[in-house]
Amino acid sequence: MNKQIVTFVNHTGLYNILNEIKNFIFFDIKNYVNKEDFFQDLKKNNILAQSTIVTNSIDYFKSDNKNIDKRNILVFKDLPIQLSIIIDQINIQLIKQRYDFQSKINIKNYNLNLNSRKISKNEKDLKLTEREIDIILFLNKQKEPKTIEVLQKEIWHYSSDLETHTVETHIYRLRKKIKDQFKDENFIVSYKEGYSIE
Repeated sequence: MNKQIVTFVNHTGLYNILNEIKNFIFFDIKNYVNKEDFFQDLKKNNILAQSTIVTNSIDYFKSDNKNIDKRNILVFKDLPIQLSIIIDQINIQLIKQRYDFQSKINIKNYNLNLNSRKISKNEKDLKLTEREIDIILFLNKQKEPKTIEVLQKEIWHYSSDLETHTVETHIYRLRKKIKDQFKDENFIVSYKEGYSIE
């Protein structure tokens, strides 16, 4: 999984300190000198809305910007503070955010919860295996149908000379489970070119 992002808004000093030790921390950092630059970039790149935002004043975000979850904002205004405490608080925030994000991934009109390994719709849910989740997440990211060989390489990490039976069996079982539980025959669509989630 990609590193999570910690965005510093009007907290350049703290950003500079963490930038010095960026090879030893487990998150990426991005800096904005002022909120105007941050909001301008936010309009173009909505992934910033999911990052932890570190600032020295909550007042910057009092305007009801619907793209920002206020729970993702950490305020460090009473400095100096031990660097280890700052990093611990950021890491705790990132763990909470990752848990929240993983519990509500929308795919078509379903909710996929990676924490409980369930997919749900209309108050019905279905337990999935880790491999089934990998298939769903992979296909959901693709713009075009993917062949058995591509699935085999990307999800199972097999070379192309191995049998495709394992992949086909997993796809068949997953489609059957979805059909039986949700009466949906088109969650994963089969084409001549391969499989797709649309």
